[in-house]
Amino acid sequence: MFEAVLFDLDGTFADTAPDLAAALNRLRADLALPGVPPGQLRSLTSQGVRGMLKAGLDMRPGDARYAEFYERFLRYYSQDICVETTLFPGVDQLLGDLEGRGSPWGIVTNKAQRFTLPLLARLGYAKRAACVVSGDSAPRAKPAPQPMQLACTLIDREPGRCLYVGDDLRDIQAGRAAGMVTVAVRYGYLGDGDPIEAWGADHLVDHAHEIAALVGID
Repeated sequence: MFEAVLFDLDGTFADTAPDLAAALNRLRADLALPGVPPGQLRSLTSQGVRGMLKAGLDMRPGDARYAEFYERFLRYYSQDICVETTLFPGVDQLLGDLEGRGSPWGIVTNKAQRFTLPLLARLGYAKRAACVVSGDSAPRAKPAPQPMQLACTLIDREPGRCLYVGDDLRDIQAGRAAGMVTVAVRYGYLGDGDPIEAWGADHLVDHAHEIAALVGID
């Protein structure tokens, strides 16, 4: 039986796309550009700020105003980090079931700590998580295994006894490299890369309640 479940944050644990899209549309408004429907930006969320700026403003690293708009995006996002963000269906029930049987759960994300911790606090889960590993918590971020290894140290569990749940190829690569059993979620922010079936995840799920069965919760 698996002893712990670790989650990616954006697109797996919480639906953060609406607030990220709102930050991008504030940037577009600064340039007198019309807003982009959030649904069109959803699949870009897992690509981070670079992906959002490229798609929404056609800006790339090295462009004259890239650094300015990168920081402005982060400022806008931090100001309204949890306006429309919610947990994905079934996640809260899963967390309660895990806690009820004494199984730790945690977050391993590439999101910077200055956003991860406030967001989890606003959602009401910061103190419930057994560990929170952000993109700047370890020497290297996912797909490197170091964040996963740090999480295992923090919760005092062997990697092979942990499930890692994610919605991006990097999540699966990191989990497998650390020796965890990996779960890819079809409900996440799947982009235009390799299909989820080709990622090499140990399990594919369409809903969080399917994860409960994997860890032996009826």
